[in-house]
Amino acid sequence: MANEKKTRAKKEDFYFSNFCDVAAISREAAVLLKELFENFDPTTLPEKKAEIHAIENRGDAKKHEMIAELVRAFITPIEREDILGLSQNIDDVTDAIDDIAVHTYINCITAIRPEALDFADLLVRACDEMCEMLAEFKNFKKSKTLADYMRRINDLEEEGDRIYVDATRRLFAEEKDPIAVIAWHELFGYFEKCCDTIEHVADIVESIIIANS
Repeated sequence: MANEKKTRAKKEDFYFSNFCDVAAISREAAVLLKELFENFDPTTLPEKKAEIHAIENRGDAKKHEMIAELVRAFITPIEREDILGLSQNIDDVTDAIDDIAVHTYINCITAIRPEALDFADLLVRACDEMCEMLAEFKNFKKSKTLADYMRRINDLEEEGDRIYVDATRRLFAEEKDPIAVIAWHELFGYFEKCCDTIEHVADIVESIIIANS
């Protein structure tokens, strides 16, 4: 009986550990993206883009580990749909970061606007909060701090909205090159989408807590 309990606890820990692993991969991608923009060099952009995409592939592999375990599992600590949804949304964060790097390359960006640096820093901070939230998530039935992480992630998403509005207005007001306007307007949209994706992770965690209260 004791061995059965240990085995079950180990399997339950796998899910929460996997959430943390995928979130850590998202943060790694965000840090590399920030470095890309802070030390921007168009000649090394293809290489940096490839590095971020390789991180994104690692996130996919971790997500598939989760799915494989879920297929085999008889009992799960929370609903299967919630596990799958949360895992997918955490991985979506890395995908969104990868999209920013890809479209920086596709759009032939040659110089970085200051708002992009603000956005890149914001993404790292939001990923930090997401990682901390998911590390605490295993204690969701008795945690007193999860709500604080979710609130801070929501605040950061709102900060992202403000950056997007101000950056877009400044872009249309100041930039005279129509190609640059198109390129940066699209890129700012990808930054905003990434902020939204991190908030979606917090929303799913909140819904799981409510459903299991």
